[in-house]
Amino acid sequence: MSSQPTVSSYAILGLLALRPWTGYDLTRQATRSLRFAWPKSERLLYSEPKKLVELGWATTHRETVDGRSRNVYEITSEGRDALEAWMTTRPAPPQLEAEALLRVLFAEHGTSDDAKASLEALRSDAREMEDSVVAINASYLEGGHPFPDRTHLSVLFATFQVEVFGLVQRWVDFASEEIDSWPDIKGVGRTDRVDELIVAMCERRSLLAGEGACEPGADP
Repeated sequence: MSSQPTVSSYAILGLLALRPWTGYDLTRQATRSLRFAWPKSERLLYSEPKKLVELGWATTHRETVDGRSRNVYEITSEGRDALEAWMTTRPAPPQLEAEALLRVLFAEHGTSDDAKASLEALRSDAREMEDSVVAINASYLEGGHPFPDRTHLSVLFATFQVEVFGLVQRWVDFASEEIDSWPDIKGVGRTDRVDELIVAMCERRSLLAGEGACEPGADP
């Protein structure tokens, strides 16, 4: 029985829909273009093309270049049909993975400086990723897109990443100021400021939903 497709399967299938790739080039392109929305290990990316072949959604053949043999993967008509069918399904909910946020959640087991150091690392990483996205997209102005007819999709995709990485950096500023205002990292508990932050979250949610504002003690 063939392996069941995963979201990673469809991500790789989408790349194969652009053109045939060697296993190495496919992984390199996935790392370049997918890592900002679907980061996966190289080991997984290498296994996905083989799964697509098992499913009948891709074919593979060996070619020799400069005396070196390599696998080349190509999408099949069944693979294109599967990709089109996937596009009609509901996507899975987004998931956020950030170790620095876990460090904040359990910050009482360290010091305020420890928590702020984690936040600074988060800021630095977000800035680096933002710069990387901007640099990639800036190259398109010089004709650097490998698939020019898809530039509009790549840029729209990138605007989300830039917004998210910018938000992360702004949140780090906010969180660092909050930590500086605490007498200690431990035992602060519920304060007027904490209530203020809860109400602000509740009111923002209520405004977006067209509901009334909430008050401390209310069920948001």
